[in-house]
Amino acid sequence: MSRRKDKAALLIVAASETDPDMLYATKFFAPDPFIFLQKNGKRTLILSDLEIDRGRKQAKADEFVMFSQLEREVQGKSKKAPPYEKVLAHFLRKRGIRSAIVPSNFALGYAQELMANKIRVRATNGLFWPEREAKSEKEIEMIGRALRITETGLKRAIEVLKASKPGAGKRLRWSGKTLTSEMLRAEIDSTILRAGGIPTGTIVAGGDQACDPHERGFGPLYANSLIVLDVFPRDAKTGYFGDMTRTVLRGRASDAQRKLWETVKAGQTLALKKIKAGVDGMAIHKAIQKFFAERGFPTEVRKGRRVGFFHGTGHGLGLDIHEHPRLQKVTLKARQVLTVEPGLYYPGLGGARQEDVVIVTKTGCKILSRFPKRLEI
Repeated sequence: MSRRKDKAALLIVAASETDPDMLYATKFFAPDPFIFLQKNGKRTLILSDLEIDRGRKQAKADEFVMFSQLEREVQGKSKKAPPYEKVLAHFLRKRGIRSAIVPSNFALGYAQELMANKIRVRATNGLFWPEREAKSEKEIEMIGRALRITETGLKRAIEVLKASKPGAGKRLRWSGKTLTSEMLRAEIDSTILRAGGIPTGTIVAGGDQACDPHERGFGPLYANSLIVLDVFPRDAKTGYFGDMTRTVLRGRASDAQRKLWETVKAGQTLALKKIKAGVDGMAIHKAIQKFFAERGFPTEVRKGRRVGFFHGTGHGLGLDIHEHPRLQKVTLKARQVLTVEPGLYYPGLGGARQEDVVIVTKTGCKILSRFPKRLEI
């Protein structure tokens, strides 16, 4: 239950498959929007005829109401079914709700209809469920399970790269074909599906493609070229995400590539040593940038594009892939689960990133990821 001090009604209207606040509240997966109301600690769900029986078995709530019953009350003798937002307003009026707190992404159309019915809507200033920030033991266990799924995908990627051989123009060949980012991603993603995960935007970016950190990767992969593998599936059973990155190379690394890779790894080690409750995340971020610059890898603009370490050090992980907090924007607290993912990117040399997931403790951090870090395959 929420630890809010005020007694205001809490309202969410969203599909729990895509809205983490709704999934956190109900522990129930549904692809279409439904209504959640919490008043005086009592949780009510308004579900469609399609979902209500499954909801009664699976969802975390005190009361279940059929949307179609409310819809009939609003429709009356009209031949036309009423809009969703009018049914929502009718339900809240029936329950005597004059004011409700909603998430910051609450739909404007719903809000306008409620305000037209003199129901005051206030968006949360900050987290809708403050409890989501400090992960419970159960949540840590579920994130651990999501990470094990993530690791099956990375393991498959390494197997395929290991079995590949350089062909004409250093293009990697595998199973009689040129190995592409798309093919390797399909191998990773199908392995994740079989392990009980849902792949989400897996990155397989070789060479200069990796210098755009969110480029998913396309076309042939090459021997002796850095390849960034960033895998962040969702556990289909719980909705929690895993997130890990490894940078590898099939063949032999040049001295420059090895230095880049080793520097990123050392930068991540530096961050892991500094993380603990009470530490300013921005201080950790700046320490990594300074360390990189001292190693000869400054963050700057060259030929009109950013090079070096120009993204965040890490982000919260849970029911969202990027959830509160951003590591460098907060003072760290115990039980936050965060990614730690410094990277360096220089066109001509390539990109390197290492990412692991940690839980912040009072004395340091505990690493939840288990996959080894190896440059040459």
